[in-house]
Amino acid sequence: MSKKKVMIFGCGGMLGKAVYEKFKERYDVLATDIDVNETWLEYLDVRDLNAILKRVADFGPGLLINLAALTDLEYCEKHPQEAWLTNALGQENIALAGQKFDIACVYVSAASVFDGKQEFYNDADNPKPVNVYGKGKYYGEVVTQQMLKKYFIFRAGWMMGGGIKKDKKFINKIFKQVSAGAKELFVVEDKHGTPTYTVDFASSMYNIVQGDFYGLYNMVCTGSASRYEVAKEFIKCLGLEKEVKINPVNSAYFEKEYFAPRPKSEKLINLKLQKRGMLYMREWKECLAEYAQVLKKEKLKHASHKDAEPQRKE
Repeated sequence: MSKKKVMIFGCGGMLGKAVYEKFKERYDVLATDIDVNETWLEYLDVRDLNAILKRVADFGPGLLINLAALTDLEYCEKHPQEAWLTNALGQENIALAGQKFDIACVYVSAASVFDGKQEFYNDADNPKPVNVYGKGKYYGEVVTQQMLKKYFIFRAGWMMGGGIKKDKKFINKIFKQVSAGAKELFVVEDKHGTPTYTVDFASSMYNIVQGDFYGLYNMVCTGSASRYEVAKEFIKCLGLEKEVKINPVNSAYFEKEYFAPRPKSEKLINLKLQKRGMLYMREWKECLAEYAQVLKKEKLKHASHKDAEPQRKE
């Protein structure tokens, strides 16, 4: 009996490895990205509709998963057209492929579709994005719902995971600072959200797509926190709470560096997953502790490789 086939777009980023590793257990996986940074990746651009249609027709998948996104908020504000082409049109192109070949599609959206004026958001709350990134992700949600009958939309929160090389988000930024010897950190306390571990997100996605309960779902780790609270917990997980001081600041402290508008609250509630008995996400502190150990092991491995390199002669 041949394996089911799945095609994953944008699989070279921080979420991609977790999704690839999970799905390859039981699927024949074709993983693609414009950044071919793994041996198991093939080049494909989600902005190229004809290339997508041709590759989908050739491979014949039974499921399409779109992870492709420009997620740097400042970059998106500076390059709105490029951000829209990747984050919005890219998903429309994949939805067109799903429509043409009658294939179910998975689209990863984000808490950034909300304006942050509420403290919590469930699956049914009305999106109102405040930045270019959020607008692109919301467009992707809308076209998916308009064009397809068989779709899963999963809204992620503050993503963490992927390891030292691929994690471009908050946790690895903190890890890089303390790894470089920083003894004092300044972290905003007026932004709140729900951390989302890539490993849990990929596993949860895998479990849910085995069925046909199509629709839009908030899918984040349970619990919520401010950026400051997450940083404090992470430093504790690293065992550095006596060595590293964390100073709470408001967003104005970083307004030049992080100038993109950001919602005050991006706290998501997994209401539909919980009510349908499909909630597979763990509590964020448990996931953060696990990820902290992953980063520490990677750092040690990198250091040992560096020590093992032969010394160059002058």
